[in-house]
Amino acid sequence: MALFFEFLAQQWMLAGALAAVIVMLILHEARKSGPSLTPQQGINLVNSEQGIFLDLRDAGEFKKGHIVGAINIPSAKLVARMAELEKYKDKPIVLVCKMGQQSSAAGKQLKAANYSKVYKMSGGMMEWTNLQLPTVA
Repeated sequence: MALFFEFLAQQWMLAGALAAVIVMLILHEARKSGPSLTPQQGINLVNSEQGIFLDLRDAGEFKKGHIVGAINIPSAKLVARMAELEKYKDKPIVLVCKMGQQSSAAGKQLKAANYSKVYKMSGGMMEWTNLQLPTVA
């Protein structure tokens, strides 16, 4: 471990450049899947621009409780069922999963299929529930 710290002290520019590249890579990947929104920002966007909440959880979790008016397409079936979203191609689609982590991959798939307004809801349904926002079963 002492050698590692000695290397960092001697090669601080190299270590700094590596850290900068890693940060830029993470930011680039995050942008490819769409920006993140808080639940309140998602509600405002969906209401103002007639968008939708796309729930990526499996059907069982969806039936236990979901956002009013949300469409359920499990993330594993998104590519096969993308035609169901065709009428929302130019409208906001807010991706919702359990904790806000699976929505990145779905966001990339939708962006690759030329969906222009794709957003991820940060925190997913866990955050929605924590804020005590309404759900239906």
